[in-house]
Amino acid sequence: MSRLQTIAVNEATGQTAELFGAIKKAVGKVPNAYAAIGSNAPAVLANALGTGQVLKQGTLSARELEAINLSVSEVSGCDYCLAAHTVTGKMSGYTVEQTQQLRRGSYPDDARTDALVRFAVEIVSTHGTVPAASVERVKAAGYNDRQIVEAIQAISAILFTNMINRVNDTVLDFPAAPAI
Repeated sequence: MSRLQTIAVNEATGQTAELFGAIKKAVGKVPNAYAAIGSNAPAVLANALGTGQVLKQGTLSARELEAINLSVSEVSGCDYCLAAHTVTGKMSGYTVEQTQQLRRGSYPDDARTDALVRFAVEIVSTHGTVPAASVERVKAAGYNDRQIVEAIQAISAILFTNMINRVNDTVLDFPAAPAI
């Protein structure tokens, strides 16, 4: 059961109603995570959605963004985001087995994506300055400085929703992600 107050989508007013309407139009429903955020802080939801749009217009592919989402959500331990991004990962072309590989923090099918996932996992699972060798490895895999900055923004974005869902204990409205 959710811990944060969450209004029924059809009872939303003002900015929250506008955001919920846009989400529903785009994806067919308002996922419980977005309902919780918008019920309590519509400006924060607007910011999160805006960040998602900026990332979609960036230089990382949808598959690369989903690789980050899956690997970081696993490290964070967010069952809600793992469920949601297993679905969206499959929509981006990953198989269930590949989503599980990404969740394990590697991707042997593609060296470039593997380097990106390992970089993302290292950033969120370590403390202090990231070693120069780690930055050089992701660059050697073909990522430029802009893409590294975009990857860090993607990591930050998924960590935000991971933390909301872990605090809220958001009720799954996606099929649970298979165990790895």
